[in-house]
Amino acid sequence: MVVIGVDPHKSSHTAAALDSDTHSTLGTVRVDATLVEYRRLLTWARRFGERRWAVENARGLGRHLAQWLIARGETVVDVPPTATARVRELSRGGRRKNDVLDAAAAAGVAALRGDTAPVAAEDATTVLAMLDERRGNLTQQRTRTVNQLHALLRDLLPGGVSTDLTADRACAALTGIRPASPVERARKELARELITDIRALDARLKANTQRMRDAVADSGSSLTDIVGVGPMVAARLLGRTGRASRFPTSAAFAVYAGVAPIEIASANKARHRLSREGDRKLNNALHTIALTQIRMPDSRGRSYYDRKTAEGKTHNEAMRCLKRRLADHVWRLMLADEPRQAREAGPGGHSGATLTSSATGTTPTADSSEKSLPEPAKPKPTTEPDPTP
Repeated sequence: MVVIGVDPHKSSHTAAALDSDTHSTLGTVRVDATLVEYRRLLTWARRFGERRWAVENARGLGRHLAQWLIARGETVVDVPPTATARVRELSRGGRRKNDVLDAAAAAGVAALRGDTAPVAAEDATTVLAMLDERRGNLTQQRTRTVNQLHALLRDLLPGGVSTDLTADRACAALTGIRPASPVERARKELARELITDIRALDARLKANTQRMRDAVADSGSSLTDIVGVGPMVAARLLGRTGRASRFPTSAAFAVYAGVAPIEIASANKARHRLSREGDRKLNNALHTIALTQIRMPDSRGRSYYDRKTAEGKTHNEAMRCLKRRLADHVWRLMLADEPRQAREAGPGGHSGATLTSSATGTTPTADSSEKSLPEPAKPKPTTEPDPTP
């Protein structure tokens, strides 16, 4: 087996072929980031027969090349830049760095079965991630436009207008304004332009929302069965997570989402603090679910929250526990949906991974809301009901 490591850049890619047994370099090549050069790279790699690719940052700069290789039947794994840096420094005994060394280090990480993750072809979750990002950009743009309109109306009307401003309300406010100077006429004209922009942004947001609803419905995800999960939150969960099977345990998913507390222990004292790492948008989706559930008196999430506060925890601590438990439940549901979605995709779809857990499985015996270490892959069953809706 030959492992081909790739150090990607914006304008060029450097590849190094490494023998997985002897860890000796068999050859290197540098290509430009063009489709013609991609084909030259693949032709160069075919001389090695059995091979697999190790692309550094395959979800960043190396994303296009990784997806291009997968579409042509190649096996690709993602190598984090931190792992590449560790191997490069330990193997070379210094801080020398160039593209060839980085490519060889990426291949070395994959040959040693180190910190790598298989790269799958883009699917419906990628579409949801793009729609979610587009919605965020449109929302930010609308907020900026409304703030500009507020500033103009404050100068045109005594006291301005209320903060709950819409295009129709702003248009009604402008109707009664009779400009008496060139400056006021310019302000009114600019306000009308901003109102037109707000109407256009509202139409784009409405269309984006409908596309997200349709995409979530087509995915057949069962996340919408959770209390507090609508199409928008489900789209963010699916889009930011991708394939749930790439996380070996629910604890690994919780770390990725930034809801796993970090243990700080010294001598005989141990405590947990809030983690500020992980995917913050995914963390925000779980926070939205938790807030919705604690506002519903009859929800099981509220019962879990009340139980934690009765134990002496503060509001923030109880919320962290609920978000940690929700992360476990969301991961199990997405994991259980994968085999069914793969069957519905047909022969052209992606085969489901071997699963070691199920969304219908029992709740772990120990409460995972304060766990900072990974939990067992196959937890022991318990008779305690799962407090997560």
